[in-house]
Amino acid sequence: MFKPELLAPAGNLSKLKTAIDYGADAVFMGGARLNLRAFSDNFTNEEMTEGLKYAHDRGKKVYVTINVFPHESDMKGLEEYLVSLEELGVDALIVSDPGIIMTAREVVPNMELHLSTQANNVNSRSAIFWHKMGVQRIILARELTMKEIHAIRENIPEELELEAFVHGSMCMAYSGRCLLSNYMTGRDANRGACAQPCRYKYYLMEEKRPGELMEITEDERGTYIMNSKDMCMIEHIPELIQSGLQSLKIEGRMKSEFYVAAIVKAYRAAIDAYVENPEAYQYDKKWMDILSMVSHREYYTGFYFGRGNSQVYGSSSYVRTHELVGIVKEDLGQGRYLIGQKNRLFPGDKIKIMRPSDDIIETVITEFMDEEGNQIDVANKAAMDFSAYSEVSLQPNDILIIEKDDVE
Repeated sequence: MFKPELLAPAGNLSKLKTAIDYGADAVFMGGARLNLRAFSDNFTNEEMTEGLKYAHDRGKKVYVTINVFPHESDMKGLEEYLVSLEELGVDALIVSDPGIIMTAREVVPNMELHLSTQANNVNSRSAIFWHKMGVQRIILARELTMKEIHAIRENIPEELELEAFVHGSMCMAYSGRCLLSNYMTGRDANRGACAQPCRYKYYLMEEKRPGELMEITEDERGTYIMNSKDMCMIEHIPELIQSGLQSLKIEGRMKSEFYVAAIVKAYRAAIDAYVENPEAYQYDKKWMDILSMVSHREYYTGFYFGRGNSQVYGSSSYVRTHELVGIVKEDLGQGRYLIGQKNRLFPGDKIKIMRPSDDIIETVITEFMDEEGNQIDVANKAAMDFSAYSEVSLQPNDILIIEKDDVE
């Protein structure tokens, strides 16, 4: 059976390595220019070189986003930028603007192009048009149903690949084409600087009653009328694979390493289980348990099975049941480990251990010492390294998480 590509977000070099380690077949990243995550870390050429080597050494691919809607000033230096990405060895470019596509065909004619979901491709004829323009893969609009994806697959050339988002944040605007941020804050969502005004709390005010705010719903806290739920398709892996999608994409370049590791881990296990034995495949609740540990909004299945209840009206808060507290750096011997701190933790805390291939297990860590060997009562300095004793064996790169008492 054909196994679709699992495509993961890489907001920085560390997240790229995490995605690869946890089972992603490919990652997508933003370079120095022209991508829709202006406030993620993005990659310098040196970091991109290291990331490409890390991925290629493990047989994985790297795609770079150039998917903004560029203004005239954004086009300056585009040719040189495209050539530099080709010289670095990037596997494909994710593009949406016809001007960038035309320029890419002129200056890097052998570079593989993937059409961004921003281009809102929702039918087979449009897909064929872009294919004739040199696009090898269509990243479908999020607004499509499973039935529509089947129909597109049946009516396009076999060599034209389809990709779709299967997990992550959803935008209230059609294929992400939103003007609210630009209008309200001057930050252009279509050039990578969205302020996410759809997550703000809104009240209604009548023109002739200035200052008299009226609630749009009966919730005394106001309403979040544009606040979308998060997409999650982990329970529908068979339908996704049978739809003819070549790539299943996870959203989240601005999310944490914990997020990247958990989401990739769960989807990797589910995809592999189905492809290995479709007839005996059974959905495993532990996959959703892993997905529920990371910070997220309430889950739903997007547009795949019809619109349903897609908005969260009561709050724009995330569900946060667990948080990342550390990453194991080194085995120091005799049950002690060097840990890179991510959030505050105390000796005696019960820790959950997440690694790529095993089930999540628990341990208790004790006997904290700082880098000078002094005993400490808490690890609470940002990004500090400390050593601790664990009653369970740990491995380098283990992700340590803790259940939160104050769930939002």
